[in-house]
Amino acid sequence: MTDAREVTCRPLGKRTLWSFVGLGAAGAGLAAVRTVYWGPDVWLGVGLLLALVGIASLRAVTARLSADAYGLHSRTLLRRRSVPWRDVADLRVRLKYANNPRVQDIRRVSLVLHDGRKRLLPLPKSWSCDDPDFDAKLDALRALHRRYGAPDSSYVPVISYRTAGRGWAGSVGLCALLLVCAGLAAWFVPSTASDVRAWKSATPCTAETPATERGECLTTLPAVIAQTEANRPKQRSWLYFTDSRPLARLAVPREAALGFQPGDSVELTLWRGQVREVAGERYVWREHIPAAGEPAVIAAACALAAGYPGAQVLLRLRGRRLPDDDVLPSALPFAGALVGTALWLLPLCYLHPTTLLTSPVAITWVAVGSSATLGFFVRAWRATRVRTPGEAGAVGEFAEEEEVFLAARFLEPTDYNPYGFGTHVALGGGPPAVTPHPGPGRFAAKRIPVERLTVKDVRRARGDDGDTVPRSWHIAELDDAGTPVRLAAAPADLARIIRELGPAKTPANTANPEP
Repeated sequence: MTDAREVTCRPLGKRTLWSFVGLGAAGAGLAAVRTVYWGPDVWLGVGLLLALVGIASLRAVTARLSADAYGLHSRTLLRRRSVPWRDVADLRVRLKYANNPRVQDIRRVSLVLHDGRKRLLPLPKSWSCDDPDFDAKLDALRALHRRYGAPDSSYVPVISYRTAGRGWAGSVGLCALLLVCAGLAAWFVPSTASDVRAWKSATPCTAETPATERGECLTTLPAVIAQTEANRPKQRSWLYFTDSRPLARLAVPREAALGFQPGDSVELTLWRGQVREVAGERYVWREHIPAAGEPAVIAAACALAAGYPGAQVLLRLRGRRLPDDDVLPSALPFAGALVGTALWLLPLCYLHPTTLLTSPVAITWVAVGSSATLGFFVRAWRATRVRTPGEAGAVGEFAEEEEVFLAARFLEPTDYNPYGFGTHVALGGGPPAVTPHPGPGRFAAKRIPVERLTVKDVRRARGDDGDTVPRSWHIAELDDAGTPVRLAAAPADLARIIRELGPAKTPANTANPEP
């Protein structure tokens, strides 16, 4: 297919999609009839749901992509677009991960223009990591691009959630949403503190209390419980009162409904027009009055949670000069720093929600905790720096040891790595070998044929290397008697393995690579 002069991509399962379109039309008709003659009901919701499914199916069934000597021609339900090959900089694979455990990823083709704009093509599309039809269509499109255009890359760049080219709109939106939630929670702290003070200082109402101020004092009323209804823990339970006096029923927790019995004489305490306490001889229930520390803790927790998507944005800004398919460092070190901050910040917010800047204890607490947080984030910043092959610290002298097992993986199955079984490379005490275990001993080891290996390049991990490669590892591209092979390991371990391979010499261009 790579020699084809024209490529056409159509959606799979067109009959099924058309059947869903018909079902959606029927649903739209059902929704219209129910609206006109019966009004809103369950069937109206069913009709609207079917109509939405029909619209989505119609959009999928009308999608089409074709490519020829001129360029790419895409068609969707509402738009037709053509792009000449001279404007296309590259064709890439975009990975989107699904929740279905049987579907590892969703693959789409992304179009990159010379002006920097990116577009997601409607087709081809694959719901499997191993789809020969998708691979064949992509190879044909790239062959046409090479013939009539000028691709920026000689391989297929893969963009996933781990790479530098993934957009950060989602992370920015999530960070902003959490910060807004933190601001709203913080806005309730003063009013909540005022309510707590008013409740603690409230006194019983007297005959001299003006009617306008009776809501701020405590009113007690006698009542007799007629019936209790104790529901499940996540449901409301009820207390019913005789003759519906002073009210018909009161929502209480399950424990309170079990604590009272029909016929119990109780005393109700009202404050600000609501029952705050039910006191009987055997049980007393008091409504929970939120403390000022509770919204303060919620505000701090939301602010700390916003730090993780913020760290993801920071890492993408930090790696903005990397190729789009280069794997970025993980943001987990920043998550650890945020957790460490939460250990001192949340208790502080709960105990001192309104005196953070006035209490000497709170000020000392903030000073000590901030120093610890600064140390956490400095360590996280250093741990997430982008390391390039040949960087200082990645290559150096190693102490000679009798035998070591370094975590490393050949990414392609070979005769010395059958079915990709190897997880470590054994050095010392014999020729280099691939083992499925970290030692000791060379049980099930396969000797690496160093005499036929040549190191072509050492680079950072890319999106097409797969998710099994840790973000901090580097990749050595080897030539195994004409067959390309990739070896993945931590930078220092990879440098040592390459040294120990003997005949496999690293080219001069990998000794001082481009950053």
